[in-house]
Amino acid sequence: MKRGAAVAATLFGLSAGLVRTPAQASAKLGEPEKADLKFGFIKLTDMAPLAIAKELGYFEEEGLYVELEAQANWKVLLDRVIDGQLDGAHMLAGQPIAATIGYGTQADIITPISLDLNGNGITVSNAVWEMMKPSIPKENGKPKHPIGAEYLKPVVEQYRKAGKLFKMGMVFPVSTHNYELRYWLAAGGLHPGYYAPQRGDTAGTIQAQVHLSVTPPPQMPATLEAGTIDGYCVGEPWNQQAVMRGIGVAVITDYEIWKNNPEKVFGVRREFAEKFPNTTIRIVRALIRAQYWLDQENNKNRPEAVKILSRPYYVGADYDVIANSMTGFFEYERGDRRAAHDFNVFFRYNAPYPYYSDAIWYLTQMRRWGQIPEQRPDDWYFETAKKVYRPDLYKAAAESLIAEGIMNESDFPEEVWKSDGFRPVQRGFIDGIPYDGRFPNRYIDSLPIGLKGNEKA
Repeated sequence: MKRGAAVAATLFGLSAGLVRTPAQASAKLGEPEKADLKFGFIKLTDMAPLAIAKELGYFEEEGLYVELEAQANWKVLLDRVIDGQLDGAHMLAGQPIAATIGYGTQADIITPISLDLNGNGITVSNAVWEMMKPSIPKENGKPKHPIGAEYLKPVVEQYRKAGKLFKMGMVFPVSTHNYELRYWLAAGGLHPGYYAPQRGDTAGTIQAQVHLSVTPPPQMPATLEAGTIDGYCVGEPWNQQAVMRGIGVAVITDYEIWKNNPEKVFGVRREFAEKFPNTTIRIVRALIRAQYWLDQENNKNRPEAVKILSRPYYVGADYDVIANSMTGFFEYERGDRRAAHDFNVFFRYNAPYPYYSDAIWYLTQMRRWGQIPEQRPDDWYFETAKKVYRPDLYKAAAESLIAEGIMNESDFPEEVWKSDGFRPVQRGFIDGIPYDGRFPNRYIDSLPIGLKGNEKA
């Protein structure tokens, strides 16, 4: 075993001798200590596991009476979880991690389950698309995908020569969308800028060729239409809404930037999970069942899920807008609708399992762009991931569902019982650079644009 892998296995107590199967586990689960709960969410289709768990009665079957409440933006959502107004929430994967290391705010938030894979896209205005389109190769008379940011680079240069900033929106400084947009831009040779919190700079625009700023997800299309930004990265249905309204063109999905990338999580305060352990496991059980239902039998339940999500109280967008991506299609440009079976995955590929390596990837991006201002040893990445991501809670919930006959062991991939918390080396990135969570500093140094070693912004 290589040193990084050995350190990680020792740290997490995940040697082969400690692996247990559902048959070996004691799965007796007590009644919930707290039954009345309020969870927050943002109006995005990837909040689906919460809506499905409520509408199909999975929360109630756990003895939980859950109120779901839409939040104005990601900051409000996080603040309300921290101060206890919300018991838990649909969160950006970076939020529990950033809160734990004290970036933006300081709080102990844990992630007992991931909610989905993929589900985001990058959209540009019609004017920008018309400038990009002539240089993009064609295939069967249509633009060849994936479209790299190298085709945006000449447009950004034209803006620079005209004395204008090229501006793009993302949803939050520690969002997947910020890091995916930055990844795509950097892979195409465009610098998205550094943060320098050690100097009080949290704008993230130092040395930037493309200026990124925060816009709440539901406001992205209107902000694009107003000309305040030239493009954005966001979850659904806000890319498809821009396409269907004819105000923008989706140039790439995040599946094309990193195949089956980890996305949203469910987050609760550490103190909540410790005070209400049965409640926490029961929440995870309900979400597992909802995620399984969403992907069951080749997505057969997605049309019903779209009907639920289109209600004003949840996502509140038109059925057709939500249905595009949720039922296996993605429309890049008006009339250019293509199959995208894995655009948003909720259960397949072990999607709900909270891998330590996923948390470490987010930390590497925080370091790459200066949000973590100083170099940290690999062990620091492992220890931070262990504080936040809790596969032990996920496994306990899965084991108890099997023990009670609610789900079958065969419903879960063997990876759930055998994993050491690290995905295999990930090779599905648009730039071809592999990621191994066991070697975070080596990975950071392999990326062509971004801080390396002991560099500071």
